Amino acid sequence: MKLGLNLGYWGMGNDQQNMVLAKEAEQLGFSCVWAAEAYGSDTATVLAWVGAQTEHIGLGAGVMQIPGRTPAMTAMTAATLDALSGGRFRLGLGVSGPQVSEGWHGVRFDQPLARTREYVAIVNQALSRQRVRFDGEHFTLPLPDGPGKPLQLTVHPVRDHIPIYLASVGPKNLELTGEIADGWLALFYSAEFASEQLAQIAAGRVKAGLSMDGFDVTAGMPIIVSHDTRSAADALRGFTSLYIGGMGSRDQNFYNRLAVRMGYGPAAEQIQDAYLSRDYAAAAAAVPFELIDATSLIGAPNRISERMAALAESGLTSLNLMPTVGNTEDKLATLRTAAQAWHDSGVQE
Repeated sequence: MKLGLNLGYWGMGNDQQNMVLAKEAEQLGFSCVWAAEAYGSDTATVLAWVGAQTEHIGLGAGVMQIPGRTPAMTAMTAATLDALSGGRFRLGLGVSGPQVSEGWHGVRFDQPLARTREYVAIVNQALSRQRVRFDGEHFTLPLPDGPGKPLQLTVHPVRDHIPIYLASVGPKNLELTGEIADGWLALFYSAEFASEQLAQIAAGRVKAGLSMDGFDVTAGMPIIVSHDTRSAADALRGFTSLYIGGMGSRDQNFYNRLAVRMGYGPAAEQIQDAYLSRDYAAAAAAVPFELIDATSLIGAPNRISERMAALAESGLTSLNLMPTVGNTEDKLATLRTAAQAWHDSGVQE
């Protein structure tokens, strides 16, 4: 199992801190640094900035929003970042959610699976430097009733294939991920629940005539090093309740549905009811300790090492750490402790 660093969002007063963490992760032997986007900082600019100040660590988009860019624009950006970084870029894609897709990008949140399938097909076609022609339900290139013509990417990517990851949560999306992607970007990954999700990905691999060999099972996971496990969990209640209670609408919240499938149905309903009523304290208080413990790395170094071993045993191939508390020095110390725990766990790749 490899280690990575998830920087989250840029431009929230943590810019210099994030760069310090990225450089430290590279020195510690981490595989990749990932950056996110929602409706603030964009992933591509952040990764270009990080890539210019590092030498060999991978640069992961975690994720670029499908409704925010045309497939051709995404291919251009991926090829450019890969060329500038000497072949370090990893393209993570996600459909976002209905509120961001429709409220920010003005793109209807309909048929996300079919849209993702077509999007990835066009991106791969463009990155392979074919003349792009596509006749789908959601995308048609070139448009049939105008002066457009099939065009070819002018940038030569460093590699024959830039790996594509999908951020997926639901069962059908997990199967699609296995079928058309090179890796899965998970959040709220639990070693105890992973077998069900990985079986869905494996089913997609079978549809594509592939095995799980070489497929990167990647999870972003908050980490707090502390001898007081309960207090560490309390520090993550707001983060967890945001996703389960407020990330999407009542009818379309993928993380709430995930919590239900993981066996936390009554708590998930209580969290969402409180969050949508803007009682954020009650929503946070309703998050079970067991859910936080299963989906994060909290506790003393030896406990974190044991959890890393369990994650690797469950099928996780890349663990992307999310240091969540403290100042820059505290977070640097967390990364160093995590690197040692990784060594001690015996799962270091």
